Amino acid sequence: MFDLPMESNEEKKEYRVFRKFLIENGFLMIQYSVYSRICSNQEMAEKYLKKVNSVLPSDGSIRGLIITEKQYEKMKILLGSKSKNEEIITDKRLILF
Repeated sequence: MFDLPMESNEEKKEYRVFRKFLIENGFLMIQYSVYSRICSNQEMAEKYLKKVNSVLPSDGSIRGLIITEKQYEKMKILLGSKSKNEEIITDKRLILF
């Protein structure tokens, strides 16, 4: 999960580079500024947290959260009447946010 400033051209560039890194490393957008990645075990999840840590933008707030598939399945999706349909993606592995 991240909140990055996007006022200057340099901040916008850092945002684009960071988002591109997430996508190239198999992260999927759950909603704006919230990405997840399926990992097969705790060790793999920690490896990806280290990879994310290696490309941190110079400013902003980034948080990583490791949860199990069972915890992920308990997530409730609350939609307003004008929202698009949501698809729940699941796998029998750890989920890295």
